[in-house]
Amino acid sequence: MNANVLIAVVDDDQHIRNLVEAYLRKENYRTVGLGTAEEAWELWRTNPPDMWVLDIMLPGMDGFELCRRIRTEAEVPIIMISAKDSEVDKILGLELGSDDYMVKPFSPRELVARIKRQLSRWYKLNHTGGAFQPASMSAGITNGRLRLLPDERRVFWDGAEVDMTNKEFEMLRVFAEHPNRAFTRDELLTSVWGDDYFGSDRAVDHLIKRLRKKVEQLPIEAIWGHGYRMRAEGGEILP
Repeated sequence: MNANVLIAVVDDDQHIRNLVEAYLRKENYRTVGLGTAEEAWELWRTNPPDMWVLDIMLPGMDGFELCRRIRTEAEVPIIMISAKDSEVDKILGLELGSDDYMVKPFSPRELVARIKRQLSRWYKLNHTGGAFQPASMSAGITNGRLRLLPDERRVFWDGAEVDMTNKEFEMLRVFAEHPNRAFTRDELLTSVWGDDYFGSDRAVDHLIKRLRKKVEQLPIEAIWGHGYRMRAEGGEILP
């Protein structure tokens, strides 16, 4: 399986790029090293990698902006690496959509371990459907104007299809399967990101903001001091 996985390593320090790529190739991953975000964005347009190892401080466009651009189009795994170790930078990286954050200097072996974990999670989401998928869900879910087809991983609003990343889809499914149930941010983190996620719970808020941008009238409500719920709007689980 590893030989089919292409990992892009984006860092303006060639020594770091070469070191990370060497460790990844030992694990039989294919790699491509890039020194700027502009080169990385061109790669995304022409031959998108399966995963990104992304430095923040790059000449020109920085890693934050590149992460944001990639995340608006896909849910591929992204690990950010940076000499910036402040909580603000870590939270910003996670809110923009990175799946993990490592501070330089770091252990290449630990980075490889984290890469394997993220790829394993991505594979499960794309081949088993992720969290909260009861057997009765094979046909679809409706909640008012919202309809989800879990087997096809498709979302419709008022009959029109809406493009969703994996995490956006998983978040919608959790809510749609449990209308009117109030979820804490921790419960949503576990359901969508996995029980070994250690980032900020503000990632939940950021993901819901993205959903509301795509579907402005989505019936997800904030519950002060608790979390979120989706109002039931006359939908039901279809046979």
